[in-house]
Amino acid sequence: MSEVQDFIRETVTENPVVLFMKGTAQAPQCGFSARTVQILRAVGLSQVVVVNVLDDAEVRQGIKDFSSWPTIPQLYIKGEFVGGSDIVSEMYENGELETMLREAGALE
Repeated sequence: MSEVQDFIRETVTENPVVLFMKGTAQAPQCGFSARTVQILRAVGLSQVVVVNVLDDAEVRQGIKDFSSWPTIPQLYIKGEFVGGSDIVSEMYENGELETMLREAGALE
């Protein structure tokens, strides 16, 4: 197992909510990442670990390999890969995202 895969595994298992995205929560670098951050804020999530994949090409490719998902952003809740922007949007609209975050203890 590579160091990058170890880093990713540790990050998603040691933190309740992790978002691998392009840019930061304060300055997203793509529309899909911006939309995902906007949704997480809309459900009232205040604690999320953000990993900017633009800072490290190995992490950018590594997260795609880790999840077997080709696109970024990628949201993880309690170590479980939730999905990308479209899935997060759909889950937000049907209330599933908020439920999942509450069950994970990530929402007050």
